[in-house]
Amino acid sequence: MALARNRRSQRAVDYWPGFVDALSTLLLAIMFLLTVFVLAQFFLSREISGKDDVLNRLTSQINELTQLLALEKSGKQDLEDALVNLQASLAQSESDRTRLQQLLDSGAGASDAANARVTTLEGELDSEKQVSARAMSQIELLNQQIAALRSQIAAVEEALQASEAKDKSSQAKIADLGRRLNVALAQRVQELNRYRSDFFGRLREILSDRENIRIVGDRFVFQSEVLFPSGGSDLNEAGQAEMGKLAAALLDLAREIPSEINWVLRVDGHTDNVPLSGTGRYRDNWELSSARATSVVKFLISKGVPANRLVAAGFGEFQPIAEGSDDAARATNRRIELKLTER
Repeated sequence: MALARNRRSQRAVDYWPGFVDALSTLLLAIMFLLTVFVLAQFFLSREISGKDDVLNRLTSQINELTQLLALEKSGKQDLEDALVNLQASLAQSESDRTRLQQLLDSGAGASDAANARVTTLEGELDSEKQVSARAMSQIELLNQQIAALRSQIAAVEEALQASEAKDKSSQAKIADLGRRLNVALAQRVQELNRYRSDFFGRLREILSDRENIRIVGDRFVFQSEVLFPSGGSDLNEAGQAEMGKLAAALLDLAREIPSEINWVLRVDGHTDNVPLSGTGRYRDNWELSSARATSVVKFLISKGVPANRLVAAGFGEFQPIAEGSDDAARATNRRIELKLTER
């Protein structure tokens, strides 16, 4: 009776670490969701930044076209001023011609000189007309260039408006994607937690009669003495029996978990802080812990568990769960941990 009360008291004490580990798992899941959301925001903000660069380039092109238009307008104004000056010169030449014609009519002895002057003025007048015609042609060309520039500016403005509309649509899609991502992640976490709870419930029923097998938070913890000989990594008969029960429970659960949940069973090997001699099969605790985790994984594979659903990891003596260097603490730290998680 005293032994039974002592066991019940030990089991009652174990609730607090489970509660702490459950809170830690919840915090890790929240941090993971926040990390995924921040990454999504980062990539989407990069895409938006690229669109802002395109908008800046379009704005720069508009400014350049505006400057070219101003230069063309200035050139047009100069040609118009030159045309006005040419027209004034033409009017002056016609006035001189009229005056000379009058002098020719009134003068008797200066007709030859007047005719020569008239011929010269007519030649100058023809030259002025040709210059005026070229100026008019240049003005027409400038008008065509200005019309083309206006058309380009209108096209750029339309592209800018379309880009702004697309940017607003992208912002709305980003917000909707964030909401959908949060909902999907929450659903996946809830589903995996439900199957993890079922898996641990089945293992608890199968392995509840062993004192050195316990549940700590979201992990099943096997003391190394249950599975392996001292300093070895080959499963003993008792360890094979326990791992056989684990494989059967895992195969039953695998048939129930939906295929879209990419789950894995992580097998973590841990040792105490006693260094190895280095002359045996394993040089240090890293190799020993990795070999023990790998041995469990290979045994589960031999029992039909898919290899792609298993992960082996060795932590050596660097992840203790009991502080101190006494025999009890070292025995507690020599363990194999099993955790059902998502890849």
